[in-house]
Amino acid sequence: MKQLNFSQLSVVYINCTLKKSPEKSHTETLMEVSKAIMTKENVGIDEIRLVDHHVASGVYPDMTEHGWDRDEWPKLFERIMSADILIVGTPIWLGEKSSEAQKLIERLYAMSSKTNDKGQYIYYGKVGGCIVTGNEDGIKHCAMGILYSLQHVGYSIPPQADCGWIGNVGPGPSYGDQTWKDTPLETPVGFDSDFTNRNTTFMTYNLLHLALLLKQSKGYPNYGNSRNAWDNGERWEFDNPEYR
Repeated sequence: MKQLNFSQLSVVYINCTLKKSPEKSHTETLMEVSKAIMTKENVGIDEIRLVDHHVASGVYPDMTEHGWDRDEWPKLFERIMSADILIVGTPIWLGEKSSEAQKLIERLYAMSSKTNDKGQYIYYGKVGGCIVTGNEDGIKHCAMGILYSLQHVGYSIPPQADCGWIGNVGPGPSYGDQTWKDTPLETPVGFDSDFTNRNTTFMTYNLLHLALLLKQSKGYPNYGNSRNAWDNGERWEFDNPEYR
């Protein structure tokens, strides 16, 4: 019996595929599994395909102030900040997350010195996870880098915050493909993977649970972690060893 209400939560999925719309993204196909759960739980959903936008490279909030003619990042950042949960989706290329995923992380980092109304870094109280697709190995490697980066800038990471699907070593169909070399497949590739289906479900609910807990508690207490308070001389129980 369902006892939790997630309808007050919102999520933004950022697909870091290298394919511009409307070209099919296998990463998006797996993201749809998680989105279907979010929809049934009445969670507000936003989705961004990063490569469709003119996002400049760099580590400043607005790169038009640093030589770029155009930068859509400030507007996209508003959409990211309006969501309680961020889920980064990426394909694997040469064992790594995509260049678009790396750009996203760099631009998130560019905003990380901003603070919230408690004086904490801006992403405190928000929850992050990732979805990874590809051929051959690399899911855990990509997730390791993405999730570390998200927690470093302030996102909270629950248990089992990643999921993914990879095919066999070498050329082959990708997640969701229904044909291979013009031959119809009995089941879309990966749809019958219990491992992927389980991890995608667990990831989605773990993100929801942590986001709900943080929402209900109005984020983290700012005792001991307020940048503004530290800059104003507050040190709580810290004892500088230089003066011992």
